[in-house]
Amino acid sequence: MTSHPLAMPHGHALDALLAGYACGLLSAPLHTLVASHLAISPKNRAFVSNLETANGSALAELSPAPVRDREARLNAIFEQDVDEPIRRRVTGDALVPAPLARYLGMDLGAVPWRTLMPGVKEFRAEGSMKAGATLYWIRAGRRMPAHTHEGSEYTLVLQGAFSDVAGRYERGDIAIGDDELDHCPTADASADCLCFAVTDAPLRLTGPIGRIVQRFIGT
Repeated sequence: MTSHPLAMPHGHALDALLAGYACGLLSAPLHTLVASHLAISPKNRAFVSNLETANGSALAELSPAPVRDREARLNAIFEQDVDEPIRRRVTGDALVPAPLARYLGMDLGAVPWRTLMPGVKEFRAEGSMKAGATLYWIRAGRRMPAHTHEGSEYTLVLQGAFSDVAGRYERGDIAIGDDELDHCPTADASADCLCFAVTDAPLRLTGPIGRIVQRFIGT
């Protein structure tokens, strides 16, 4: 990633995200995003591996504690009904790494895209317009509407690249936005941009056209 001075806190936010992954504290979409990042980029593999080793060492030093009502708890677990959808086995491809393909339950060619606006398509894998996990396809050179966030947004670039006031992000990079970032991401002119984004709150459109659109989408 090529950084802009405004993006200096990004490193701390990324470290916190990677630490949450190493500790097993992330939601399923965020866990998938970081696992996919590690699968396609070597940048943070050593850092995460060291965190996981440290966590393992800390656990090994803990004294065992007795489990109250052990048999009752085990019986309750085994008696639970497991009703999970049967998904076709997917392994990923040149653009979509295996962790993301497994999470989506499909390869890229099977994604049921929805046109969001000219030059932008999306597939909401989880959640709603207010929060969730979304796959985006953005035509080369396309500028997204200016917006900010009411919470956090984590975006993994799978193909191409995009730029905003915080810097330039290419394949394997994770961009992190919050309620202090008002930006207008623009895909590089050289290639279409494919991204996987996870949000925990609605985004808010801020440009003149965006404010008009906001009235219709109701977010």
